[in-house]
Parts: sequence; C-alpha cells; structure tokens
Amino acid sequence: MRDLSGIVKAYDIRGVVGEQLDAEVVREFGAAFARLVGGSAVVIGHDMRESSPALAAAFAEGVTRQGVDVVSIGLASTDMLYFASGKLDLPGAMFTASHNPAKYNGIKLCRAGAAPVGQDSGLAQIRADVEQGVPDAEGVTPGTVTERDMLGEYAAYLRELVDLSGSRPLRVVVDAGNGMGGHTVPSVFDGLPIDVVPMYFELDGSFPNHEANPLDPKNIVDLQARVRAEGADAGVAFDGDADRCFVVDERGEPVSPSAITALVAVRELAKDPGGTIIHNLITSHAVPEIVREHGGNPVRTRVGHSFIKEEMARTGAIFGGEHSAHYYFRDFWRADTGMLAALHVLAALGEQDGPLSALTADYARYAASGEINSTVDDQAARLAAVKAEYGGRDGVELDELDGLTVVLPDGSWFNLRASNTEPLLRLNVEAADETSVAALRDEVLAIVRG
Repeated sequence: MRDLSGIVKAYDIRGVVGEQLDAEVVREFGAAFARLVGGSAVVIGHDMRESSPALAAAFAEGVTRQGVDVVSIGLASTDMLYFASGKLDLPGAMFTASHNPAKYNGIKLCRAGAAPVGQDSGLAQIRADVEQGVPDAEGVTPGTVTERDMLGEYAAYLRELVDLSGSRPLRVVVDAGNGMGGHTVPSVFDGLPIDVVPMYFELDGSFPNHEANPLDPKNIVDLQARVRAEGADAGVAFDGDADRCFVVDERGEPVSPSAITALVAVRELAKDPGGTIIHNLITSHAVPEIVREHGGNPVRTRVGHSFIKEEMARTGAIFGGEHSAHYYFRDFWRADTGMLAALHVLAALGEQDGPLSALTADYARYAASGEINSTVDDQAARLAAVKAEYGGRDGVELDELDGLTVVLPDGSWFNLRASNTEPLLRLNVEAADETSVAALRDEVLAIVRG
C-alpha cells in the first residue's frame, strides 16, 4: 500500500515531481476525486510549471475513466480556477505548487461553487482511496475532455465587481514573479485607467528572477526599486499561482496585508452596511476596530483558508482577510482572489488625490513583528512554557483558538502556534510601537528558544 502522508497536506496535495508526484499517482488522484464529488464533470486548470500540463492531463485521464467529463481551461491562476468552478458550478482541480521551488508541483481541489476540499472535507478520503488503490469504474462510458478558454470571462467578472471608471489615471508596477499574474494581469487590466509597468511577466516555472513569494521581503526588493525609479503610484506583486497579492506604496514601502484587509473591508461595508467581516487571529487588532467603526461585525477565526471559508458560509460574511495576503469575497464564491483585492486598492487610490501611503496610513495603527519561525524539539512543551509564564500575570488574557494568543494589559499581544508540517513554532507580535514589539518579541523568543 502506498504511503501518501508526505504529500497530502492540510489543504492540498504537494510534492517533488518525479519522486513523490508523477503521472501514475496523479491519475489515481483524479479517479478518487471523481468518485468523491460525483456529478457530470470536473474543471481543471494548471500553472506555468514545466510539469503542470502533463500532470493535469494524467488527472483528467483518471477522472474520465470514472465516466466523468472534464472541462480543461488550460493555463490559469488559482483564483481563475475558482472562478470557473463557481461560474460552471463544477468541482475543480488546479495544478500548482504556488510559490514553492520549481521541482515541486501540487493539486488544489474544490467542490462545485469553489467550496474548499481539505482534510476534513474530502482530502483524507481521497488519500485513503489512492493508498488502497482506486478500483476501475465498471460499465461506464469514459468521459470526454472539452477545452474552454475562460480568461476573458474571468477578467470581465472582476471588472464588474470593482468599478474603476471614475479613477484618475494611475501608474502601477506589477511584479508577476514569472508566475500566472503574467497571464492574467494583461486581460484584467485591459481598458482600465491604469498604466501597467510589467516586471517578470514571462511565464517561467523555474522562477529565474526571484522566488514567487512576495511575503518574503527579499522577493519584493526589485519591485520596490522599480516603483521608486518609475515614480509610480503603487506596486503590486503576485505569488506563483497569483491567488495572493502584496502591495507597496509610492515610496516603495510595503503595505501590511492587515491594512489591505481593513481597506477592502471598509469598501465592502459601504456596499453592504452591517455586514460580517472575517479576519484570522494574526491580523492586526486594527482590523476588527475599523470594521466596528464602520458598522460591521468582525469575526475572528483560525489561520487557514478552509476555516475562513467555513466561517464565511456559516455567517454569511461579505469579505475575509488573512495576514498571509489571502483575501476572500462572498461575491467570488467565498474564494480567495488577490486580483480582486488589488483592484479594490487601486480603485480606492484612484478615487482620491492623495498618495497610497496616506490612504493606507488610516488603516495601519500598530507596529508588528511579522511571522518569526523557531525550530523546536517539542512544540507542546515550548507552548506550555510560554503559557505558564504569562498565564499567572495580572490582567493578561489567554485564548487557544489556534495555538496560544496572549493579550497584555497595555493592549500588546502575541500569537504562538505550531506548524502542521514542520517542527516549528510561529510567532506574531503586535504592539503600539516598534520598541514595544521588539521587547515583547525577545521576551517570548527567550522562552521558546530557551
């Protein structure tokens, strides 16, 4: 029996091509997925990695052997696959390893309407079926594969959701990181009052210029320099599968994803007063404050897209944001789309005359550490030590929704949580100023690493 524990993750399937992931096992994943979701057809898209077309074709073969048709949309960003799943009301499979190095590939799965498939919503069953061997469907006619180009429909739908017709002309540098943003941005931005300065739009899954992970500061250095050199109004960077976006202002300074969450939340609340906004527990405390100030209802969740989407479905939320730069929209089937978030930021900028730095300053109230990883031998023991240290202090609030969150009497706070896949503890700290952040960060790390 196969052991797929190394590649079936909490939210997707991901591994090294040729070692952990090949056409044979992917064909089995396709068959198991078809059996799980049933129905008449599955929509499949893939990114620009060299291995993606062949793996997508193998998955399609597994699906069609179960008597289920395939709609192939070819090259796509992950949010474009979610659009196709929502628009066509079909389950979907996206071949991508997001920002991982070139040797990796993977599969992100969703049910019809872009509903997530994670460990508790089908992925564990798929893994079990593939490990045991998926039986051939008996007495069924093999499904067919139909190709459909949905890039134009995707672009048109996004432009319907965010109106930039009244925007002043903007000059925007876009770093696609040789990922799928290079495929989708030209279509989405076509006809908008935006002068796009393209960087690394050539589709290249070897990522020759930098890793396609804009949350790592070293990967936006080129964008920051180009924004300043061009005198641009803003810069936008996408990750490899273009479902996340990261923004820099006219000075080349990064804009916190929490500030973007707050800005977009305010815009969505203007359209839907009193709506619910989801934010995960490592976003800035400014987010729920600003949501309440604008008449909204903030709801705090664990980290991870399946939790966000579940809470959005449960509460009827209009928008959700994560500090990892994933942004979720009710009007986009509750799926995450960095492209739609980018359009919101540019619309907000274009509707007024000030620079982006002034606009986003209203949404950035506190200083933050960013995520700090520590390799530890015993995650539970280190978490317990931190809890013991802070739990006995006067006025300290603790909660364990996701890891350990500690709120101090002065309003500063930190969250410490274990990685699901590595022997790491992840620390996020927020306080009134950089000095306070550094002091609290060092105090916690002394316990974690001690």
